[in-house]
Amino acid sequence: MKKRILAAGGVVAVAAAALTGCSGGAAEATCTNEIAKEDATQVTVWAWYPAFEQVVDLFNETHDDIQVCWTNAGQGADEYNKFSTALEAGSGAPDVIMLEAEQIPTFTIQEGLVDLSQHGAADIQGEYTDGAWSDVSSGDAVYAVPVDGGPMGMLFRQDIFDEYGIEVPTTWDEFREAAQKLKDAGAPGVLADFPPNGGAYLYALMAQAGAEPFSYDAANPTETGIDVNSDEAKKVMEYWDGMVDDGLVATDDAFTADYNTKLVDGSYAVYVAAAWGPGYLGGLEDADAEAKWQAAPIPQWDPENPKQVNWGGSTFAVTTHTPEERLDAAATVAKDIMRTEEAWQIGIDEAALFPLWKPALESEEFAQKEYPFFDGQKINEDVFLEAASGYSGFGYSPFQVYAYDQTYEQIFAMTEGEKDASQALDDLQGTLETYATSQGFTLTE
Repeated sequence: MKKRILAAGGVVAVAAAALTGCSGGAAEATCTNEIAKEDATQVTVWAWYPAFEQVVDLFNETHDDIQVCWTNAGQGADEYNKFSTALEAGSGAPDVIMLEAEQIPTFTIQEGLVDLSQHGAADIQGEYTDGAWSDVSSGDAVYAVPVDGGPMGMLFRQDIFDEYGIEVPTTWDEFREAAQKLKDAGAPGVLADFPPNGGAYLYALMAQAGAEPFSYDAANPTETGIDVNSDEAKKVMEYWDGMVDDGLVATDDAFTADYNTKLVDGSYAVYVAAAWGPGYLGGLEDADAEAKWQAAPIPQWDPENPKQVNWGGSTFAVTTHTPEERLDAAATVAKDIMRTEEAWQIGIDEAALFPLWKPALESEEFAQKEYPFFDGQKINEDVFLEAASGYSGFGYSPFQVYAYDQTYEQIFAMTEGEKDASQALDDLQGTLETYATSQGFTLTE
């Protein structure tokens, strides 16, 4: 279908939830952490990173004029709903907020984020990869500072591959052949899962084939592009639809208790994962003691022209509710709290984050880090560093959460055999266009 452009007539509606947690005013805030220097300017921060209190304490100990007052206001949608409610109410937002990169357009269109190009962002741009910076910027504007990312690779059970004589697939054709071989051998599990609720995962798979489902430029906030049913997107979904029809993959929703069990008990021989996947996988309970995990690059459509993609990744943004007198301090926190080797030692070792800050990302220590869960494999050097360096960025919708919800509905219908991949994506395109119109957007050719 020909690409369409959306012209917005108003702000996008975002689901609201009761506002709890830390107030935007430092004097009223309740901090999870201890404030080391009471006379310093206090900057309120919402974030859910594991081991983040250690990072906050490090920042506060090394700064005399600024102190971070941190609250975990919930993870993902829980935090976003509270932030949306605060923006709607005109109060209650923190000074600095952790956001996944895909959420930035949603909150820029609500005028909730400060343009950090006016607060020294250009001074640190060179410390991040081009793809990471592309995800937080729009034209000359910069709406967040990258922190961690999710360049994609493939985690696989070497012991299962060895048992059934399967070679590590390097292309998606070989991936299908491996799945068929496993099935033909009567293995108790399948090669992998294809989760209908994959959200960002599904769009990353589309992007690898060249699809550009969404585009948005904050400099032109009344316009955004939708092209979820392109030929490239259909190629990917038709591939997976065929795998489902032939019983070569499971169709379990991701990140449920059942899914987690199957990740570690051998039901799936492969976990196509982001760079945070090894930490997630290693933290699951009841893992098979005999399992031997290894990491390899994600399969490619065209191995002569490899395309690297990203799944997930978080940032720090400054909110427009920050009082003028705290703007510079808030920008300093957003830029600097994860911009030291000491902070990243915590982030890597304690929180299993994949750094986007080049001094940590490109360090020899990170490249050579051996992971016991992967039998000592240097998974960063072998897989994820190349994936990160090849990632060039991705466009998101200013109503990404709604887009994910509707994508789930259509892909679930596809996996249930109610419609084929082409029809599912055509219906998704129509649904998103209809939603845009109902929200005051104007569709233009």
